[in-house]
Amino acid sequence: MTTVATIRARFGAATGHPFAAGAWRIPIRYGLVAGIASVFVSLIGMIEAFSQRGIIGTAVSMDQALLLAIIGAVGYLAARRFHERGWAAAITAAGIVGAISTASLVALLLIGENINLRPVLINASPGLYRELAFGRGAGTGMGLIAVLALTGAVGWGAIAMLPETVRRAVVIGIMVVTGMGVLRELMRLTFQNWGPLSVLDSWLYATNGLKITGAIGLFVIFGGWSLLWATKGSAIKRTSSTAMPWPRGATQAAFVLAGFAVLALLPQILGLFLSEVLVIVGLFALMALGLNIVVGMAGLLDLGYVAFFAIGAYAMAVLTSPELGFFAFNFWGALPLAILAGIFAGVLLGVPVLRMRGDYLAIVTLGFGEIVRLLALSDALRPWFGGAQGIAQIPRPAAGGFEFGSSQEIYYLVLGACVIAGFISWRLKKSRIGRAWLAIREDEDVAAAMGINRVYYKLLAFAAGAAFAAFSGAIAASRLGSIYPHSFSLLISINVLAVVIIGGMGNIPGVVIGAFALAGLPEILREFGDFRWLVYGAALVAMMLFRPAGLWPEAIRRRELAARTDEVPEGAAAGNTS
Repeated sequence: MTTVATIRARFGAATGHPFAAGAWRIPIRYGLVAGIASVFVSLIGMIEAFSQRGIIGTAVSMDQALLLAIIGAVGYLAARRFHERGWAAAITAAGIVGAISTASLVALLLIGENINLRPVLINASPGLYRELAFGRGAGTGMGLIAVLALTGAVGWGAIAMLPETVRRAVVIGIMVVTGMGVLRELMRLTFQNWGPLSVLDSWLYATNGLKITGAIGLFVIFGGWSLLWATKGSAIKRTSSTAMPWPRGATQAAFVLAGFAVLALLPQILGLFLSEVLVIVGLFALMALGLNIVVGMAGLLDLGYVAFFAIGAYAMAVLTSPELGFFAFNFWGALPLAILAGIFAGVLLGVPVLRMRGDYLAIVTLGFGEIVRLLALSDALRPWFGGAQGIAQIPRPAAGGFEFGSSQEIYYLVLGACVIAGFISWRLKKSRIGRAWLAIREDEDVAAAMGINRVYYKLLAFAAGAAFAAFSGAIAASRLGSIYPHSFSLLISINVLAVVIIGGMGNIPGVVIGAFALAGLPEILREFGDFRWLVYGAALVAMMLFRPAGLWPEAIRRRELAARTDEVPEGAAAGNTS
């Protein structure tokens, strides 16, 4: 009892927080989270699977980086909880996280050395314990585990106490080095695919991971850029705005043209695989831009959005496929009809749900999505829609004698569609229609009292959103060459809604960034097999914890969230005083 009381008293003195408030429990909880997460990734096979991959040559392997990332991130969060109480409190909190993580991994190593866990946990293999012990004996391995965990937790705890600009620069530098090491194969393929970038491959990478000089160079370049921009960015903006000889409109046009030039070169720079990823991202972004109108601007929760995607795809297939033999349209002739079919379906859905809001609207739209899928699957409509066998032989888009065949060519079609959709969305948002949608989203009754025609603007929102989804479905059908009913499940609606929410509901650039995060990340991590979904899920949780309003939220939503956040401590404080 005396020892426990002494430890508690010392921690209370270090934090400056009275023991009665239980300040010591906070880092213990964080440490348990880090320990459990470290043991979990070990027992599911990630440590052994990643042990042969290097981040920085032979100095840091991917399994070590994974443990460092988990323990360091939790130590960072624990230190941030005590940063106002000084360095001693923050480092003590991070040290407790490292100590508990060490105890958890050492316990796993000792249990595995003495008890055969493989009948219950198949990944608890001798290879796992060998990696946890760093290829040495159990005694030496336990010491190295302690060094790894304590260094990671305390090191990130120290980073958490740095000034904000320095802290951001260090974090960005570490993240860039880690990302370039994790995606080594993909980045090397990209560098080697385009001649001018081949010099980067020889400078950055060794046989297994980054070179030490390459890692240091990346850290200095990106960390230094972040630090320079944080300290000099506002001055650079002021200087450029006052010294720029061009008119403002010409400056913006130059930046837009430069952006389009970069986008036009991307397929040649990135190669076939990453061009395929960009096509998938573009199709999701096109759908998300439409759902952003329905959900983000008008505030109408639509869980059956995949129905319009399916209608566009099936309209394109029915009008162009020689397998059915009904029509003989080419892609460009069928595209307007597919978009019109989506608009008609959007209005058809909108009419019966005009009086519904919230959960009831979500349930009805969810049912609509399932109805469309089941109709495509039914035997009664099989002569038209192919039933469970779907529709094949859908011709690819062609312009003159040029056919959009590979992903590097389809990319330009998808890019053009996204630019058109983004421009239309931006113009709608800035118009009277966009302001009416925003008014309906904020308070439908007040909007009606102000004279806004709710029926008209709701139907317009459903029609506009459905048009973008049908546009995406038509391109997807031509790209794949065949479609099947099971490809249009509820999961697509959920994924597109997640793109809108995580990107930043109501904000057009945020939606595009959300598409990169949710549609692109799983494809980029494909080389890690099923483990990519674990990383993907952890990334989603982190996004929602640290960016609850979205990766690039709308200014209005950012202010609303900040106002709600400011109100919480006041209510909590009032509750404590009572």
